[in-house]
Amino acid sequence: MPRMRTEQLTVSANGINQSVRVAGPPDGVPVLLVHGNCSSSAFWEPLIRRLPDTLRVVAPDLRGYGDTRRAPVDATRGLADFADDVAALLDDPALVPAGRRAVVVGHSLGGGVAMRLLVDHPDRMAGLLLAAPVSPYGFGGTRDLAGTPTTPDFAGTGGGTGNPDFVARLAAGDRGGDPTSPRTVLRSSYVADPGCLGDDEELLLDSVLSTATGEDNYPGDGVPSPHWPGTAPGRRGVLNALSPAYFRIADDLVAVTTKPPVTWVHGDADVIVSDASLFDLAQLGALGVLPGWPGAADCPPQPMVGQTRAVLDRYAAAGGSYREVSLPGCGHTPHLERPAEFVAELLALTGGA
Repeated sequence: MPRMRTEQLTVSANGINQSVRVAGPPDGVPVLLVHGNCSSSAFWEPLIRRLPDTLRVVAPDLRGYGDTRRAPVDATRGLADFADDVAALLDDPALVPAGRRAVVVGHSLGGGVAMRLLVDHPDRMAGLLLAAPVSPYGFGGTRDLAGTPTTPDFAGTGGGTGNPDFVARLAAGDRGGDPTSPRTVLRSSYVADPGCLGDDEELLLDSVLSTATGEDNYPGDGVPSPHWPGTAPGRRGVLNALSPAYFRIADDLVAVTTKPPVTWVHGDADVIVSDASLFDLAQLGALGVLPGWPGAADCPPQPMVGQTRAVLDRYAAAGGSYREVSLPGCGHTPHLERPAEFVAELLALTGGA
């Protein structure tokens, strides 16, 4: 089967210049790939090589990542800034033929962007593949399957929760192997087995290091909180946009009138999006890593996977459909760790497009 090669384009859409990785024939089945946090469209390159040349692949660098302009993120809109950028690309006939609906693939943060895109533009989507997506109730700060806030100000979420040493190393382009370096985080957190990175490790590290840092991008700003751990979400930047203070899309997903089929792929060894996430400050408190944790009754870890399943159950009960694929031993990036299974799930969705 012929495999695709990508080209990089610069497209002016939604008021910014966006760098877009494109592959396949213009009249192929449209597939939109939306990358996650601290990465770029280059993270999709190992997957694109495995796809047949019957697909029209469009993989943008989100604002503040890769080669796309360093535009600010208004966190009070949740992930809508990103979704609006991506929607504008779907309206470009040079990228996607007019009137064609796309199969949308969203990884991690990109899964939340894809959910927002479905709510805002359900008529543009033929199918949705969520790969280790952020919960429909955002990241951190909620206590149960219904997304109930742990504190009134969503303490423990947002820009103030970013690791300052990791951010500094991102900004400095650090390619070393210290514990908080981007390389170590890539090898220990993005995947369960770093051996799967293979010859693509430097390409993927370049992608991580392309992240724009600061209060307008990653991680964003934070404000003091009277609740543990003493920080609450600000109004700018990526981690605030992921906070449940601004990204709570569960009810909107269930209510959308046009419901494309959803495939949800996740690994049971994921340490980022998990019911015991090592990036959830409540879980770190429970493990004794962060002092002063008020206990499970007041500040339980967020049940991220359980929340996603509960919302997709509601989506199906309201007339939609979904398929859950849990991959044993797989971490946060299924398309890198289990590419054959991932490609099969994607092609199953494109076959119905």
